[in-house]
Amino acid sequence: MQDVVIVGGGPAGLTAAYEIIRRDDLDAKPIVFEAGDRVGGISRTEDYKGYRFDIGGHRFFTKIKEVEDIWKEVLEEDFISVQRVSRIYYRGRFFDYPLKIFNALTNIGIYESFRILLSYAKWKVRPSQVEDNFEQWVMNRFGGRLYMHFFRSYTEKVWGIPPSSIRADWAAQRIKNLSLSRVVWNALTGANDTASLIEEFQYPRLGPGMMWERTSEIVNASGGEVHLHTHVGKIYRDGNRVTHVDATTTDDNGDVTTRKVPVDHLINSMALHDLIHSFDPPPPDHVIKAADRLNYRDFLIVTLILKVSDPFPDNWIYVHSPEVRVGRIQNFRAWSPEMLPDEDTASIGMEYFCQINDSLWTMADEDLMDLARKELAAINLANVDDVIDSKVIRQPKAYPVYDGDYAEAVDVLEKWISLLENFQTVGRNGLHRYNNQDHSMLTALYAVDNIAGGNHDIWNVNVERSYHEEMETDK
Repeated sequence: MQDVVIVGGGPAGLTAAYEIIRRDDLDAKPIVFEAGDRVGGISRTEDYKGYRFDIGGHRFFTKIKEVEDIWKEVLEEDFISVQRVSRIYYRGRFFDYPLKIFNALTNIGIYESFRILLSYAKWKVRPSQVEDNFEQWVMNRFGGRLYMHFFRSYTEKVWGIPPSSIRADWAAQRIKNLSLSRVVWNALTGANDTASLIEEFQYPRLGPGMMWERTSEIVNASGGEVHLHTHVGKIYRDGNRVTHVDATTTDDNGDVTTRKVPVDHLINSMALHDLIHSFDPPPPDHVIKAADRLNYRDFLIVTLILKVSDPFPDNWIYVHSPEVRVGRIQNFRAWSPEMLPDEDTASIGMEYFCQINDSLWTMADEDLMDLARKELAAINLANVDDVIDSKVIRQPKAYPVYDGDYAEAVDVLEKWISLLENFQTVGRNGLHRYNNQDHSMLTALYAVDNIAGGNHDIWNVNVERSYHEEMETDK
């Protein structure tokens, strides 16, 4: 029996483990090493005093049948159908999203709406001939005025860099098949010919972590292994073949043990930067330098417990206004009532995009709670004294950044990694590709099929097969 070591217990890693145990043509055992205290990666569900909350909301909607089949196999009847309710907060007003024409006109005004249309016409007649960055890409499709209102401020908040510094291929991946004419048509008619702006989606009744907790249980019960609190430090190779890894486990008493684990095949989902620095012997200098050029955006969520129920109806709200630092607000009861232990309270996730060691990341938890409740009140969604408790979760390397250096750097890494005979890398950070969990799962399915003799190019998985949210940053 072959040992398939899997680094990371998120959607990609656990999908690979699950696929290994259910395939009859593979005589293999999955061994998953997850550094955290629970599985799911950024798709996990945290728990605090009975309140369950996501690291950002995660809808379960896909065009990939293989992925949908796994969801149904694992959770069976534990999915619920959720009606989408979401808005944009901008300039002190709430805009329905997807847009509704009368709501949009009332909020932005007839005069400004006319200016948006004129700007759109201008860019259609004289588009930018260069389309290298996000700003150019969006202006060519929506005009400069709409870009200024609904793209620039939120994009800067999410990524912490000017939109002109973000590659156009990120926009092409995340905002496909949508234009101002389609937005207006949908808003006028109520039609929705853009598949991703779905009005209803599936969601595990106890949050997305329920999916990965159950998957982990199935893997363990079927002869595989899922190890928590276990960090893979070194990945040893003999030429182009991985031979074993150092797995360091910290137990409940804080005692640390490291063991060398033999590898027949290795599937990685840790961030490419960390991966390259894990190899022993190390890759060539130009590969290490390429890895060091990759950047990431970090994230934290301040979950506020309120002594009132249902302060607003939305599943989530995008906060475009630069006057507050919060980027998105989740209402976890609107995702599933079972996420809360007390129906007379509310659980509100205040999401902040940041960098490790910046002023937000290093702020004390008590100060973050104070900031979050003041900003919730500033947006008129609750009163400051409604907040009775809070929990802060920090998530490093939440999003791979598509800056001017990333494409060339990833190309260098891909060429070197492809030389390894028994090694594959999958998932969002494992490929430095901003994708949703269904796409991450698909890369894992292909990796397992490659072990069985397939010939999939994981780096060029057809992204058209996966679901992408339009005009927004999803997780």
